[in-house]
Amino acid sequence: MPLVDHHVHGAATAPLDVAALAAGLTESPFPAAPGTSYLDSQLGFAVRRWCAPVLDLPPHVDAGEYAARRAELGVQEVTRRLLRASGIALFLVETGYRAREILAPSAMAAAAGAQAAEVVRLEAVAEDVAGGGTDAAGFAGALAAALHERARTAVGLKSVIAYRYGLDFEPEPPTAAEVRQAAGTWLRAGGRVTDPVLLRHLLWAGVETGLPLQFHVGLGDPDLTMHRTDPSLMTEFVRRVRVPVLLLHCYPHHRTAAYLASVFPHVHMDVGLAVNFTGARSRAVVAESLEVAPFGKVLFSSDAFGPPELHHLGALLWRRAMTSVLGEWVADGDWSHADAVRVAGMVGAGNARRVYGLEQV
Repeated sequence: MPLVDHHVHGAATAPLDVAALAAGLTESPFPAAPGTSYLDSQLGFAVRRWCAPVLDLPPHVDAGEYAARRAELGVQEVTRRLLRASGIALFLVETGYRAREILAPSAMAAAAGAQAAEVVRLEAVAEDVAGGGTDAAGFAGALAAALHERARTAVGLKSVIAYRYGLDFEPEPPTAAEVRQAAGTWLRAGGRVTDPVLLRHLLWAGVETGLPLQFHVGLGDPDLTMHRTDPSLMTEFVRRVRVPVLLLHCYPHHRTAAYLASVFPHVHMDVGLAVNFTGARSRAVVAESLEVAPFGKVLFSSDAFGPPELHHLGALLWRRAMTSVLGEWVADGDWSHADAVRVAGMVGAGNARRVYGLEQV
């Protein structure tokens, strides 16, 4: 089944030795426990089990042998093999994070023999506007113009307000005076945009484009505070908007995300990053994502960034989990085979094509 990966980042452009590969398999910037590496994890074991055969190695090969084979093949061949083995037909690539280290959407498409489109990170647009030179009075207008230009060719927008502040933000748009004051303070200080007034302004500027709006939810690196990434905290904002809202990753809040998707017509969810990080336990996470959410509201994603192993595993582990979960329900007589095939197609590709307006792509 050709998949649509509705939230993904580019594959790494630099060669990866054992240490760099292990570092790409965690959200933590800190060293692994003494005497271990981040290859000693569900994700690391999945790499050695499922990615090794794509590189002509036996399953469960030693990490050193795996890294040596990567070096022998070269980064371009490793990336080509793993992306093509994923069976992903269309990547919706978020380009606002460490873009110089990873493949751009067009390069991802070429390497995978697939198609790609761009998702624009709102905070990155604001920081580009600030870096280009503006003042507090001109910030809102400059942002609107820049966002309009970026949105012209994008299929969606993304916010990382969960990292920069939390999902417990005030739901209404700030006033023009509030935006000017906050912009003045930020432009004088520099750095990343973290002011809650400006972050809210970015959200509402994004809503004005009419594009689907993605939100990071749940697990991530130590910049976030987990209880403030619970999507129920943004319920009042959800009530006020009508653009499609995509809740990304969601674990361990995936059941809450599924509830929101069940009661609001424009809310959708995935468990992308969690599928990779749970490895052999990904079946349980995928099953839980299908408990309450209507099947037209659940999407496939990998949230892969860096090692192309993550792009391949995101698809492979999801396929295995869906086959196991739906197959069990069919075998038990709870579902028909035809319904299982139809739902797999919806979650794997159809829902994303509908939500992002990609039916003709």
